[in-house]
Amino acid sequence: MAALYVVATPIGNLEDITLRALRILREADLIAAEDTRKTRRLLSAYDIHTPLTSFHAHSGKGKVEQILRVLAEDKAVALVSEAGTPGINDPGYPLIKAAIEEGINIIPVPGPSAPIAALAVSGLTTHRFIYLGFLPRKKGERRKVLASNCEDAGTLVLLESPHRLIKSLEDILDVLGDRRIAVCREMTKIYEEVYRGRVSEAMEHFKQPRGEFTLVVEGVVERA
Repeated sequence: MAALYVVATPIGNLEDITLRALRILREADLIAAEDTRKTRRLLSAYDIHTPLTSFHAHSGKGKVEQILRVLAEDKAVALVSEAGTPGINDPGYPLIKAAIEEGINIIPVPGPSAPIAALAVSGLTTHRFIYLGFLPRKKGERRKVLASNCEDAGTLVLLESPHRLIKSLEDILDVLGDRRIAVCREMTKIYEEVYRGRVSEAMEHFKQPRGEFTLVVEGVVERA
């Protein structure tokens, strides 16, 4: 049956792949991958030989139409990102949107997600959270996004690269205050680290940041 499977893949440790994801990747007629080299390593680890095609942030309308033609032939396509869940700060939305418009069945195959993993171990409240993704590159725009969430009680979850981490922490401190924060680095990888403390303390700890970061920031705390 024709279907677009949105398949979550490991964010680091290859053992985090689910049994269902392995079956779908093995049985699909085609895998649309953000990074074919990285996906080949995953497939090789589990002896999977399904054909691959690239689908990344720079793939245009033509590539979407190409994959839709495969689906129109009553075939199954598995969509995977470089790591984690496709569409969550990764390519996928244009293809998913187009497939929906064509009436194609979209089936999620849930699994690893860096924001959710970081939130779960942060030590901060998880009953309500706001996912901001990557903050804007420009300082003014970054501070504007933070300011728009400064009065919310929900825990903030965001992603950051190593070369912008300190700048973002500085803006978080200036705009939101010295809140509690969990800075999660290289989730599920060899050098995984979860630092819990105040924003100012995190700035001191990560003077030479390396790796990929997920930040979990405390929301507004109501005082009795």
